[in-house]
Amino acid sequence: MGRKASTNEVSICFHLISQRQNEVLEYYQEQFLLLILMGRKASTNEVSICFHLPAGKMAVKNIMRRKTMQYRDFGKTGLKVSALGFGAMRLPVLHENDVDGKRAAAMIRHAIDEGVNYIDTAYPYHQGESERIVGEALKDGYREKTYLATKCPVWKLEKPEDFDEILKEQLEKLQTDHIDFYLLHALSRERFEEKVKKFDLVKRMEKAREEGKIKYLGFSFHDSYDVFQDILEYYDGWDFCQIQYNYVDLAHQAGEKGLKAAASKGLGVVIMEPLLGGKLANPADHVKKVFPEDKTAVEYALDFLWDQPEVSLLLSGMSDEKQLEENLLFADRSYIGMVTEEEKQVYKKAKEVFDSMALVGCTGCRYCIPCPFGLEIPEIFSLYNMTAAHREKEAKAGYEAMSIRAEGCRACRHCEKECPQMIKISQVMPEVAEVFAKL
Repeated sequence: MGRKASTNEVSICFHLISQRQNEVLEYYQEQFLLLILMGRKASTNEVSICFHLPAGKMAVKNIMRRKTMQYRDFGKTGLKVSALGFGAMRLPVLHENDVDGKRAAAMIRHAIDEGVNYIDTAYPYHQGESERIVGEALKDGYREKTYLATKCPVWKLEKPEDFDEILKEQLEKLQTDHIDFYLLHALSRERFEEKVKKFDLVKRMEKAREEGKIKYLGFSFHDSYDVFQDILEYYDGWDFCQIQYNYVDLAHQAGEKGLKAAASKGLGVVIMEPLLGGKLANPADHVKKVFPEDKTAVEYALDFLWDQPEVSLLLSGMSDEKQLEENLLFADRSYIGMVTEEEKQVYKKAKEVFDSMALVGCTGCRYCIPCPFGLEIPEIFSLYNMTAAHREKEAKAGYEAMSIRAEGCRACRHCEKECPQMIKISQVMPEVAEVFAKL
């Protein structure tokens, strides 16, 4: 208002801030990060506010203490890729899951400016909009500064020629003449046999490479280790693969054995779901208590991966500026062999606790949506998992607020065909309904 505050008014403000400093800190941290993304330095007062909150000193120091992006070998390709890749599967949204394109583009460009050189998208992400948004973000010279990865939705192919038509569509949406890393998306035993082999998709990929449309051939994977091994051995020309892996999923799907097997063949290995769909970013209190308080849960989860020489890079689906800036910081500090023996025992204990509490292995990827009968399947499973983490009251309130609940499942199994975790959703829903009926 243009009037200096009185001593009492200032005193009241500082008292309120001291009582609610975490909320105030979070607000100013967000503003601080936004200023960085917008290319304007924070003012002395803005930084001072963060520093005057005890919990804020370390946060600001961390932001200001950024080093430089670390780069790692990408298998036998001879390329160097950033330790952190930008996954365009969980971009910031406005309302009703519409992507905030302007904000997403700013985040992608900021990541590239800070050294990220691997941008990953796919045909179905964000209801088919992700590739278009990434294409817009990579205008103005940004395409030349980064490697671009996207994926062929093999489940959509009805005949061999569909591969070429979809690739043409993707190149147009991405506004580029080539894709650096092209993957056959979410391979399982069925898709491998019925699509990859039947349509001889590897030869289609090789032809596209000869034409300069793609450079490196790979696949992403969701099935058991034996299927992963079969796919590895099927073709000697794989350049890379993408697998789900974290300190919980050591023996799930390709797992640790798959990681080492692929790396031993010279493949670059891209890690997806490093935070298990966010579950390891904000784990239940029982898991949190296992870890020392010197690092965040996110940092612990990412460090577990960066420690391992077989990991080429990890993808993070960052949905806001704060996540991006923190992950950039963590990536800058990363190196092979960074985890101590004591920390390895902590990871082992955390996995044991997590496994004892997880009821459904849903990562919230939303491939199962929309449900023909209107069920919000990931949200239902999230609430169900809360009941195993002694958060029954919170889970019950969330469940009762839903207009269509688990008992609305008609076992059509449409969702099960799409689920990369291969959850028997039609079998789990009655169990969910029964648990909540007893709460």
